[in-house]
Amino acid sequence: MALAVVEPMETSHEEPDIFVPPSPIVTTPCDPWPRPYYLEDGLRKVHPYHYTYNTYCKQRWRGREILDIFATEFRDRPLDYYKEAVECGKVVVNGKKVASVQHKVVNGDIISHTLHRHEPPVTAQSIGIVHEDNDMIVINKPAGVPVHPAGRYNYNSIVEIMRAERGYNWNPLPCNRLDRLTSGVMFIGKHAKAAAKLTDQIMGRTVKKEYIARVIGEFPAEDVICDQPVMQISPKLGLNRARASGKDAKTIFKRLAYYPPPVKPTNGAQPAEPPADTRTDREKERDSHMSWKSKEGYSIVRCLPLTGRTHQLRVHLQFLGHPISNDPIYCNQRVFGPTLAAGDALSDNDSEIISKLSKMGKSEVAQAMAYHDEMIEEYNKRKAEKMTGEKCGVCETPLYSDPGPHELGIYLHAKRYACQDGRWGYETGLPVWALPPLGAEGPTETTGETDPMALVDGVGNLELGEGVCDGDGVSEHLKQSGPLLVMPG
Repeated sequence: MALAVVEPMETSHEEPDIFVPPSPIVTTPCDPWPRPYYLEDGLRKVHPYHYTYNTYCKQRWRGREILDIFATEFRDRPLDYYKEAVECGKVVVNGKKVASVQHKVVNGDIISHTLHRHEPPVTAQSIGIVHEDNDMIVINKPAGVPVHPAGRYNYNSIVEIMRAERGYNWNPLPCNRLDRLTSGVMFIGKHAKAAAKLTDQIMGRTVKKEYIARVIGEFPAEDVICDQPVMQISPKLGLNRARASGKDAKTIFKRLAYYPPPVKPTNGAQPAEPPADTRTDREKERDSHMSWKSKEGYSIVRCLPLTGRTHQLRVHLQFLGHPISNDPIYCNQRVFGPTLAAGDALSDNDSEIISKLSKMGKSEVAQAMAYHDEMIEEYNKRKAEKMTGEKCGVCETPLYSDPGPHELGIYLHAKRYACQDGRWGYETGLPVWALPPLGAEGPTETTGETDPMALVDGVGNLELGEGVCDGDGVSEHLKQSGPLLVMPG
């Protein structure tokens, strides 16, 4: 066997490149488990974490510049942040950095945004279980917690909190949706078949829904139907208004209780004379337009929506002049002016409303303002979520303070859902804010005498264009059921 001589291989003796350590902040997207929750001061909080949003180009985005989309569709960060994010590659299209902020997206594009995510706190109140079987969980959703991850919320959502409680691979399937600020009955499917079945019933309007609201003033004792159309004014802010050109909407209202303001004790002495009116003529003229100022006390109202428009109950109650008393949008004098938009379906001040509302929670505190003057100063001092002026040491994001208790929800509760043919129904008790105040008498539960569902069949026929109606749009069935006020669209 012959042997071959092999020349030795040359080896490089050059010094290796100096190793450059990675950035101490790694921006790789992640899905931490267990979820980074912690409880503090009655709030469920989430430690900041890195996260990547991925979304397909929406139809309304086609042909628009990437920076314009972020500037108009998202509210979480200022414009300068989004400009820098596009330029440095935190925002990419189809996985690649774009040439400039003028890059236009097209159908089929996937837009990705990686950021250091700061979630707002939500209440630490647990999710109540009303009923559970092999197919479905009926929950009592706490106020202030969004159903799905959206906007500034991800892990602080009903879906993710339930997943954290039941296991990473468990997939909750919500069948109905409540506004973040609203509490009450929700259906969570355990599997796709059960979720689809109930969702079809809800979408097919074969499910009756009842809500409880606490509104300013003495709501009419008669049954009230409001069929004012509702229009979305700003998708970015979630603002809707009563508009004749909006989508059809109809709600039945029935008062459960009225609680006048408490009378201050006099310790046996004769009631003091009312204080002299020291207002100037200008102040009297101003106050004459503030109709809510004469609406003392509050009412508990049962509400049955026959349609499902966004913010329908809140908008209809505002239109009727009895907005939900702690609604930071529709009961906000700073946004809607001294009349709180009662009976207003024609004004053309939407741009002004949007501008005022966009400041809420940033430079100003978001709050309901339907209070008498002597209460406003005290209310302003209450803790509320707004920008603190501080920034995150990792991402330079402006930081918010914790929300106050009055911001974790509004006085609107989904109390009951029932199948139209009576096969099933689920309900909760009255929320604490709907019970009689200390020292007052009033209902502690709903009763048949105040049940607005008795009117649903007739009004449902009216909505579908069936039955005989007279000139005021009220069916004969309704006319025979008792006193009724109709608020036309």
